[in-house]
Amino acid sequence: MRDQANEQVWLARVYVTLKPVVNDPQGLAIAGGLHTMGYDMVDDVRAGKYLEVRLRAPDERTALRLAGEMSDRLLANTVIEDYRCEVEPAPAEVAAGY
Repeated sequence: MRDQANEQVWLARVYVTLKPVVNDPQGLAIAGGLHTMGYDMVDDVRAGKYLEVRLRAPDERTALRLAGEMSDRLLANTVIEDYRCEVEPAPAEVAAGY
Protein backbone atom coordinates (compact mmCIF):
# COMPACT_ATOMS: atom_id res chain seq x y z
CA MET A 1 0.00 0.00 0.00
CA ARG A 2 1.33 3.46 -0.97
CA ASP A 3 1.94 6.13 1.66
CA GLN A 4 -0.09 8.97 0.16
CA ALA A 5 0.75 11.27 3.07
CA ASN A 6 4.26 11.84 1.64
CA GLU A 7 3.03 12.39 -1.90
CA GLN A 8 2.07 15.61 -3.60
CA VAL A 9 -0.13 16.23 -6.61
CA TRP A 10 1.67 16.79 -9.90
CA LEU A 11 0.39 17.99 -13.23
CA ALA A 12 1.90 16.01 -16.09
CA ARG A 13 1.64 17.46 -19.58
CA VAL A 14 2.03 14.91 -22.36
CA TYR A 15 2.57 15.99 -25.97
CA VAL A 16 2.05 13.21 -28.54
CA THR A 17 3.00 13.61 -32.20
CA LEU A 18 3.25 11.29 -35.15
CA LYS A 19 6.74 10.16 -36.00
CA PRO A 20 8.18 12.12 -38.96
CA VAL A 21 8.04 9.06 -41.25
CA VAL A 22 4.30 8.51 -40.63
CA ASN A 23 1.78 10.02 -43.04
CA ASP A 24 -0.42 12.66 -41.35
CA PRO A 25 -3.74 13.03 -43.22
CA GLN A 26 -5.15 15.34 -40.54
CA GLY A 27 -2.11 17.62 -40.82
CA LEU A 28 -2.43 17.63 -44.61
CA ALA A 29 -6.12 18.59 -44.35
CA ILE A 30 -5.31 21.41 -41.93
CA ALA A 31 -2.52 22.68 -44.19
CA GLY A 32 -4.91 22.58 -47.16
CA GLY A 33 -7.50 24.54 -45.21
CA LEU A 34 -4.95 27.16 -44.22
CA HIS A 35 -3.83 27.50 -47.84
CA THR A 36 -7.48 27.94 -48.89
CA MET A 37 -7.78 30.73 -46.30
CA GLY A 38 -4.82 32.52 -47.86
CA TYR A 39 -2.02 31.33 -45.57
CA ASP A 40 0.28 30.32 -48.43
CA MET A 41 3.31 30.73 -46.18
CA VAL A 42 2.42 27.49 -44.35
CA ASP A 43 4.73 24.72 -45.58
CA ASP A 44 3.62 21.83 -43.38
CA VAL A 45 1.31 20.96 -40.48
CA ARG A 46 1.65 17.96 -38.18
CA ALA A 47 -1.31 17.21 -35.93
CA GLY A 48 -0.95 15.66 -32.49
CA LYS A 49 -2.60 15.50 -29.11
CA TYR A 50 -2.06 17.13 -25.75
CA LEU A 51 -3.02 15.49 -22.47
CA GLU A 52 -2.95 16.64 -18.85
CA VAL A 53 -2.72 14.01 -16.13
CA ARG A 54 -2.97 14.76 -12.42
CA LEU A 55 -1.08 12.21 -10.37
CA ARG A 56 0.35 11.69 -6.91
CA ALA A 57 4.06 11.08 -6.43
CA PRO A 58 6.65 11.83 -3.74
CA ASP A 59 8.90 13.89 -6.04
CA GLU A 60 9.32 15.33 -9.54
CA ARG A 61 11.57 12.52 -10.76
CA THR A 62 9.02 9.88 -9.83
CA ALA A 63 6.16 11.89 -11.34
CA LEU A 64 8.07 12.22 -14.63
CA ARG A 65 8.89 8.49 -14.63
CA LEU A 66 5.23 7.62 -14.05
CA ALA A 67 4.08 9.97 -16.84
CA GLY A 68 6.57 8.29 -19.17
CA GLU A 69 5.35 4.82 -18.20
CA MET A 70 1.73 5.83 -18.80
CA SER A 71 2.67 7.27 -22.18
CA ASP A 72 4.57 4.12 -23.18
CA ARG A 73 1.73 1.86 -22.11
CA LEU A 74 -1.42 3.76 -23.11
CA LEU A 75 -1.24 7.46 -23.99
CA ALA A 76 0.93 7.08 -27.10
CA ASN A 77 1.18 4.39 -29.74
CA THR A 78 4.96 4.21 -29.71
CA VAL A 79 5.04 2.33 -33.02
CA ILE A 80 3.89 5.44 -34.89
CA GLU A 81 4.01 8.24 -32.28
CA ASP A 82 6.62 10.10 -30.28
CA TYR A 83 5.83 11.80 -26.98
CA ARG A 84 7.34 14.26 -24.57
CA CYS A 85 6.37 14.70 -20.91
CA GLU A 86 6.70 17.62 -18.53
CA VAL A 87 5.68 17.69 -14.87
CA GLU A 88 5.20 20.45 -12.36
CA PRO A 89 3.50 20.72 -9.00
CA ALA A 90 -0.21 21.00 -9.62
CA PRO A 91 -1.63 24.49 -9.05
CA ALA A 92 -3.54 24.73 -5.78
CA GLU A 93 -6.96 24.84 -7.50
CA VAL A 94 -6.10 21.71 -9.51
CA ALA A 95 -4.62 19.87 -6.53
CA ALA A 96 -7.61 20.77 -4.31
CA GLY A 97 -10.01 18.94 -6.60
CA TYR A 98 -7.90 15.82 -6.43
